[in-house]
Amino acid sequence: MKAIIRTNKLCKSFNVGGKQLHIIKNLDLEIEEGAFTVIMGSSGSGKSTLLYAISGMDKPTLGEVWFGGENIADYTNDELALFRRKNCGFVFQQIHLMDNMSVMDNVLTSGLLLSSNKKAIAGRAAELLTRVKLDRGLWDKFPGQLSSGEAQRVGIVRALINNPALLFADEPTGALNSASGIAVLDVISDLHAGGQSVVMVTHDLKTAAYGSRIIYLRDGAVTGELDLTRIPDDADARRDIGTDGGSRFDVGYAARRMETLQKFLERMGW
Repeated sequence: MKAIIRTNKLCKSFNVGGKQLHIIKNLDLEIEEGAFTVIMGSSGSGKSTLLYAISGMDKPTLGEVWFGGENIADYTNDELALFRRKNCGFVFQQIHLMDNMSVMDNVLTSGLLLSSNKKAIAGRAAELLTRVKLDRGLWDKFPGQLSSGEAQRVGIVRALINNPALLFADEPTGALNSASGIAVLDVISDLHAGGQSVVMVTHDLKTAAYGSRIIYLRDGAVTGELDLTRIPDDADARRDIGTDGGSRFDVGYAARRMETLQKFLERMGW
């Protein structure tokens, strides 16, 4: 696979109380196209800071961020905003849907930022809402009328409406209950199986087990990596991790995958 993101001596610092706090330190990293990359690490390790830097959400202090052949570290804020709109989709722990707009209008608003063809955007929105298995009867509802899991699926569709090269997810199940979190992870996993590149930050073992590559961060530096391999596409293997009945993975497969990840994290001092 070719790299869709490559960093060169990436640094990010913040001024806190008159002192420089170095969060990311001379980091060289490649994110492969088509991979489901998971960034893990203890609290304060720089996980979210790294995600924001490589996605153009925040500008690095020093170094380069090559995204699809462009060094976005040199972009102005306006250039970064346009680049993100064209190339990146974002799913956050807090979903931030617009409460005064329907589900469909929340999605259309994002799509119409790049295209004036409302008919085409509406068609893609309907296709994606169906793909994430959101009941058609909810499309005209307002966010306050949805469950947290349903709202996060709308958030995923909104992130995908402009066909981004990369889907970034920062603790996407952190505010969801177990069942809703599993449903959202199933959606992201299915998207990855269909070819979507994904980068996700999480502190949760079961969530991380959906990824194909684990990057462990400590004090702003990568201290370990694990190739967890892609989840098989066959229906018998693709079931829920660590749940009873109707789980996404065969129980034995899930146990082996979780054990491999657990051992790696223990070696990392997690």
